[in-house]
Amino acid sequence: MEPTRRHGVRAVLRAVAAAACATAVLVAAGPARAADGEPPAKDRVEVEIPGPEHGGEAGSGHALVPARGAGPAKTAGRLTEAERAADGAVTKIIDNGPTADRLDVVVIGDGYTAAELDRFHADTAAKWAEVTAVEPYTTYRNLFNVWTVDAVSHDSGVTGDPDRATVRDTALGSSFWCEGIERLLCIDQPKVDAYVARAPEADLVIVLANSAKYGGAGYNEPSATLGYEGISTASAGHAKSGQVAIHETGHSLGKLADEYFYPGVPGYEKYTGPEPAETNSTVLSAEQLAAQRAKWYRWLGEPSPDGGAVGAYEGGNYFVTGLYRPTDNSLMRVLDKPFNLPGIESMIAGFYRHARILTPLTPTDLTLRARHTAATAVPALTGADGRQLVVRWYLDGKELKRFEGRTEVPVSELWLFDFRSHRLTVTVEDRTPSVRDPKVMRTLRSTAEWKVRL
Repeated sequence: MEPTRRHGVRAVLRAVAAAACATAVLVAAGPARAADGEPPAKDRVEVEIPGPEHGGEAGSGHALVPARGAGPAKTAGRLTEAERAADGAVTKIIDNGPTADRLDVVVIGDGYTAAELDRFHADTAAKWAEVTAVEPYTTYRNLFNVWTVDAVSHDSGVTGDPDRATVRDTALGSSFWCEGIERLLCIDQPKVDAYVARAPEADLVIVLANSAKYGGAGYNEPSATLGYEGISTASAGHAKSGQVAIHETGHSLGKLADEYFYPGVPGYEKYTGPEPAETNSTVLSAEQLAAQRAKWYRWLGEPSPDGGAVGAYEGGNYFVTGLYRPTDNSLMRVLDKPFNLPGIESMIAGFYRHARILTPLTPTDLTLRARHTAATAVPALTGADGRQLVVRWYLDGKELKRFEGRTEVPVSELWLFDFRSHRLTVTVEDRTPSVRDPKVMRTLRSTAEWKVRL
């Protein structure tokens, strides 16, 4: 059977002893492949395993894990009445605008008792600060809302920490040693969904475990019922858990492939399949990308934030040869590296699938009169270059240049001298140099319109 990315029930694992480290690191030998005709297990989901703690690959494999029952179930009767009252409380800790116009991140903690909920909120703020320290999150941080949902656990900490024999009774059943892999931090997905459903909306979900142990996971299948793009699990107390979460959003938001590969693993020496769907993986060389105007050809030769120039570097999407990645070591391959230029473009495209950069504050179904003002809210960009969104106003299709950059326009300043109806239009455009694909560019523009009469 030709190697593919289809995953079967059997996860192929191997233990690697790190000579320079005091502990051994478990590394997945690659995605397990289903036998011909073998149906996927309906009660199991694929998760990505985070990579080695000290500068290793950002992700080191995939495994099929139980969709539910990762750890011990919460015993509701073991919570006091006050603890049950605190369970499920929803807080909007970062408010950048209406849910409909923002990318909403829902963070749920596991292994936090009722007395530890304040620390969960502090851990959430700290991890979100780690995420928004990485571009393009830094520039676009005002496109996000962040919500917490309090999940009260009977026990503090999570199963598998500090050792495999440790069992704790927690709200979401978080568990290290999932499928026998020490750092693979699984959750009971239906229980997570029950808490996610309490928030007004979720586009991304992060589960923070009350643990300082290195680990995490990426559940990158979109939710059919709740609509979110994926779940990242991470240890709240570990320095690299934020990096793991960012890498996972590269899959869920950016729809990016992993750029690491598996030397010496049977079945992953050479890729011979069709062109991958992901924007950062291709069967084409740099010369072929340019000639065919394919994938990231617009970025070829440009210096990338992760070092070196954009080209076609062999290896990626798990295969040693036959597939190419845009740069040598981006965040989709190695932790603590930035996204490369094609990755940044894909992440921005993902942000704009959920966020809108123009919110009309004056209802657009209202006919504006001389006493009214057309008011809007436009998020500020926070990148180091100081670039801002471009705001333009039009009356009956003709640009009113004197209003450029303004978020409010009083009807009295339109200088109307007749009693017929007019159209007042505002457009907001993101002219980021980080997007070169015309299809993505078309999504970086929002418009609102009012009918105006004296």
